[in-house]
Amino acid sequence: MAPFGLSALKLILQRKTAVKPQTASWSRPFGLGWDKPYTVRYASNLDDGPWHGAPLGGFGAGCIGRNSKGEFNLWHLDGGEHWFGNLPDCGFALFESDGSTSKAHGLAVKPTVDASNPEAGEPLSAWSWYPASSANQNTGTYSARYPLSWFQYRNVFKAEVECESFSPILPGNYRDTSLPVAVFRWHFKNPSKKPLKLSLLLSWRNTLGWFKNTDPSAEVHFRDDGSPEHSYIPAIGVSKGQSNRWIDQANMNGILMDGERSNPIQEGEGQWCLAVPSLPAGVELKRCSRWNPHGDGAELWQQFSLDGTIPASNNDRRSAASNDPLSAALSISFELAPGAELELPVVISWDLPVTAFATGCQALRRYTDFHGSSGTNAAAIASEALKQWPQWRAQINNWQAPVLQRNDLPEKLRMALFNELYDLASGGSLWTAATADDPEGRFGVLECLDYAWYESLDVRLYGSFALLQLWPALDRAVLRSFARAIPAADANLRPIGWYFTQGKGRVEAARKLAGATPHDLGAPNERPFDATNYTAYQDCNLWKDLASDFVLQVWRTYKLAPDGKDLNFLASCWPAAVQALKYLKEFDINNDGLPDNGGAPDQTFDDWALQGVSAYCGALWIAALEAALAMAQALSLELGLDTALEQRLFSQWLEQSRENFDKLLWNGEYYKIDADSGTPVVMADQLCGDFYARLLGLTPVVSDANAISSLTAIKEACFEGFEGGRLGVANGLRRDGSALDPNGTHPLEVWTGINFGLAAYYRLMGEPTTAFAICDAVLEQVYQGGLQFRTPEAITAKNSFRACHYLRAMAIWALWATHTNWQAIPGAEH
Repeated sequence: MAPFGLSALKLILQRKTAVKPQTASWSRPFGLGWDKPYTVRYASNLDDGPWHGAPLGGFGAGCIGRNSKGEFNLWHLDGGEHWFGNLPDCGFALFESDGSTSKAHGLAVKPTVDASNPEAGEPLSAWSWYPASSANQNTGTYSARYPLSWFQYRNVFKAEVECESFSPILPGNYRDTSLPVAVFRWHFKNPSKKPLKLSLLLSWRNTLGWFKNTDPSAEVHFRDDGSPEHSYIPAIGVSKGQSNRWIDQANMNGILMDGERSNPIQEGEGQWCLAVPSLPAGVELKRCSRWNPHGDGAELWQQFSLDGTIPASNNDRRSAASNDPLSAALSISFELAPGAELELPVVISWDLPVTAFATGCQALRRYTDFHGSSGTNAAAIASEALKQWPQWRAQINNWQAPVLQRNDLPEKLRMALFNELYDLASGGSLWTAATADDPEGRFGVLECLDYAWYESLDVRLYGSFALLQLWPALDRAVLRSFARAIPAADANLRPIGWYFTQGKGRVEAARKLAGATPHDLGAPNERPFDATNYTAYQDCNLWKDLASDFVLQVWRTYKLAPDGKDLNFLASCWPAAVQALKYLKEFDINNDGLPDNGGAPDQTFDDWALQGVSAYCGALWIAALEAALAMAQALSLELGLDTALEQRLFSQWLEQSRENFDKLLWNGEYYKIDADSGTPVVMADQLCGDFYARLLGLTPVVSDANAISSLTAIKEACFEGFEGGRLGVANGLRRDGSALDPNGTHPLEVWTGINFGLAAYYRLMGEPTTAFAICDAVLEQVYQGGLQFRTPEAITAKNSFRACHYLRAMAIWALWATHTNWQAIPGAEH
């Protein structure tokens, strides 16, 4: 084959510069393991181990994940559900020859198991696999700065080989961010003095029909930590009706994967597409539409390892039988002269338009508004990606630039600002097609994969700062869903899990009382958005923070959304805000203006009992009343609504609350955790309400002097006094830093999202050194402890974690807001 000339290269090169990971990315040597990664605290909670990488795929479209061993092992293709496992036949391989010697490797570490066929022993035994890095040799690097990730392959091939992958995750772009597509931008350079023949292989399994729950029961079971769960049993390995065929269009060539399709189409049905651009003369494309991934792989590898090609086959629509797995592959062969470089995009797209919930309940995904709902549009999505990827890549550079340029922020923090956004794609995200009532669709992210219900309101009090600043229309969509849910009622009784953990037997409560602010927007195995309060660990009708959380988030989003103030949004949420605050005021037992906590855990620290007025809930209440008054005034002035009655009522409550808050809780140095329990601890998040009030430009809940004094006590007791500050801020310790109960749960945990929120509070109060120190400690644990791209709710001093893939960790964007004074991210204003 003749070496490429410049004219041929120009047909497929978009840039001649190599793809280089930049600053503010998480990096790890290719295939290098962890000595002592964090392990799960409760055996029943999810722990897939440390091999996680950045996800690929649009919000709510389903996503896939590729780790630093080169494996595709995360498969979140069924809305709200989780399947984790390596499919060794899904991935890339590379052949190289200099005319005298040749080699070929699958570009992943040697697999030990095929997760779809775990009893079969060593998979693809005929293949040669890429060597992992060791202490003595670096074979490459994996880096990630979401939505970008990079592989650099070194010291194995003579060629310099790099791959950049991404999906079009673009702030303010509510179309492209929803697309089910992954772009792989390969760059090859020949630094040697001989021509090199190279061939890139992409192989993929037809998994159509796999990702659907074969046990759709909504029955709640309780884990050993008292939290509810439901069964997810996907149809892994089914093959009946699958077929693969070539597809050739004006700007692309590839392989289209089909499966059985119902009428109307059902969950798990649709298409996959592997695609490359139309290639110039001198570049050879081979396609094998069918090979058996459960064999030793020799039918594909024998020829590829010999000359870089694969057996050509096009089975058109010949369907597979049961227990008849089929994979497809394509190879692109070319020759590089000494010093020559080549860039080549490869696209993987999928079209799985339906996501299902309880039996008979389902929704179309948001991207179907742009590509239809037939499940036959994978090729159209791939074609769009091959045309648009350079523009998408430039837009990613544009929106990331302001963060990258903030050298006054530590690089580790800038890295995490990007990478913590992963959860918007892989956190069981749900984003439905648009309707007249929901022009951007309905949106939700799970609290986490262990607590699998959407948009827990107490958690998103911190965790929604990213959505607010980057995709504000989605933040409004979530809050509208809560506004609709507040007046609703569901009298069905359910057992409350916490009482089981206390040995108190079966205690039941109504699922949802009218006027109570729901904890969450439901679960993927029921009717999300319509059946709220899925969690049954506590009786959420009794919680003392949720109403305040709702009111504060509504006012925050109205006032600070980068795309402007939306009065219609504010007006639509106002009746629910009034009802929620009136409901919460009913818990003011002694008529001091402040709602009282009831003894059973009844707020976001739902394993931590508070009694009487508490600093955490009381400060949020005062801030929420200030926000409600600001809402009432805005609606009166801007829309002419009569809010005089509400203004008088809330002003009375506010005056009384302010009069009693310090009187009941201030101990001269910090705020007591509550008024009645006598618990002698410094609670780290005692002044969340004051943080929110100051953030929103409202009258602070407490004086500057009291806030600074409290923050000093928190720093000394819960940060510096807990493991010397190396882990972050513990939730609650004695003033001397000792534990009240050495076996305590929440008080001795470091909550990642609470820590990021506290850091933002310290920064707001003029203490950037403490803010950055807290962030650095937490990020060190997450990104060096094997918790990357599965950030948990909590870590402990015993090297354990709880509740991975947690929503609250996106609170790190609160620190961006406080440090930069809400510096806008390009695109979010659209």
